[in-house]
Amino acid sequence: MVLRPDGTIPIARFYVDSLEEKLAKLFYVANVFIFEATGKKTRERWQCGAELIGVSSPAADVELMTLVGEVLKKLKLEDVELRLSHIGLIKALLQKLGLSGEQQTKIFDQILDGDAEALTRIKPVDPGLGEALSLLFGLKGKSSGFLRNLQALLNDYLPELKPHIDDFINIVDLLEALGCNYQIDIASGRGFEYYTGVIFQFFKDEEKVGGGGRYDALIPLMGGGNIPASGFALYLDRLMNLVKLELPANFQGILIRAEPNEVEVLKEGFNIASNLREAGYVAELDLGRRKSTDFRWLLDVSSKPPIILTDQVKQKRFELKTINEVLTLLRKMGKVP
Repeated sequence: MVLRPDGTIPIARFYVDSLEEKLAKLFYVANVFIFEATGKKTRERWQCGAELIGVSSPAADVELMTLVGEVLKKLKLEDVELRLSHIGLIKALLQKLGLSGEQQTKIFDQILDGDAEALTRIKPVDPGLGEALSLLFGLKGKSSGFLRNLQALLNDYLPELKPHIDDFINIVDLLEALGCNYQIDIASGRGFEYYTGVIFQFFKDEEKVGGGGRYDALIPLMGGGNIPASGFALYLDRLMNLVKLELPANFQGILIRAEPNEVEVLKEGFNIASNLREAGYVAELDLGRRKSTDFRWLLDVSSKPPIILTDQVKQKRFELKTINEVLTLLRKMGKVP
């Protein structure tokens, strides 16, 4: 028994129960729970993610990668590194090595836990196969040509890898055509055991902020049809530590002051605050606990017009009749957020 380890499995269950046989593009925001043996780190984490269920193609995988890129760009995170691996290649290698099912599972789990040296510790009987493994797991670079050269070298010993390398090449070709930066690192295949194809991870200054991959076997495993799927998750707790909130220059918000003992005046204050927020302004109703000097603008509401708007920076006072006049004046002065 486990608590929810990620958001993909519940989404897959929902698809099997309600949407099977349909193309589905779904997203979620949820808390998840991880095993943390030391007790020093929080076991509850928050993540958001998206799942593309019902299609298997390089275009589908790349669409998810570019979606992550767009989200991170909107968060104004720069120099984020995309690292690519392919779990299909790793599984095909384990089968080729002639390991028992138990041994394959053990090594596969080690790789998913981040042990990049797990496969290199295996010594194949065939020296040629050992050299091929060394080439594959030393693979770090950027270029579909790099993968094609590797494929030519491995054909003699590992023909079983061809469909997986072809898939990888097609994904990389499309990323290059779109101008996306990436780094191939086969040994970085960390993730969940249900992955079956490409794995992609996003790093900011060596901290993983998101990742995902193809999991074509998960829907069938949960009682559904032979439905392919892929998805990703972004780690909100980590992103929150990286994102910097930037308010517009010379704009420190609007403090709305209304007589607290007059219901109708308070009602008007709430209405004005709502209108200002809908227009994109930072507006706060004065509850008596904030300093007026923390705000650029003061807006005083009374039982009768006018509404008094004060610019504390330029020491100007304006008498206005309606909230529309307030918005017009703010826009005219160029203080639109």
